[in-house]
Amino acid sequence: MVRHTLVSVAQHPTNGYAERLLVPWWLWLLGLGGAAFAAAEVYLGAPGRATWMPYLILLPLTAAGLWYLGRIKVAVRDGELWVDDAHLPVRYIGEVGVLDAAGRRAALGPRADPLAFVVQRPWISGAVLVVLDDPADPTPYWVVSARHPEKLARAVLAAKANPAGSATG
Repeated sequence: MVRHTLVSVAQHPTNGYAERLLVPWWLWLLGLGGAAFAAAEVYLGAPGRATWMPYLILLPLTAAGLWYLGRIKVAVRDGELWVDDAHLPVRYIGEVGVLDAAGRRAALGPRADPLAFVVQRPWISGAVLVVLDDPADPTPYWVVSARHPEKLARAVLAAKANPAGSATG
């Protein structure tokens, strides 16, 4: 089990949380620029109509790949923590905390539990650690990237503190 370095989060009520882990503009620029460069290299050796084929193939494929990387949604709604298609009822959450740099390194490093649920995006510096309190679930904890990890942690704690305010489903 990994040692956790948690930063405390003030327990203020909040009205849920939702964000999409989008790829930043600079990564789009870098990815599409690299694809255009690769297409230009292929273009140099192709005669006739085939000169535009690398652009028609590589640029849309790169754009689709970058979109795919940024499709993940993180939300707290209806008494559950949602990360993409995975969801966790807040009643099974034992502890929530914002990871600092050392804690994130430990949670994702070589001492990490292989059964942990991890959704990590390297271009997002923030992360939240959610320790599970469910003996039937082999997953010990979730590590989730978030641009505003304090807000996400507060939303999870608020949903856990107010189970009657959330719909059951």
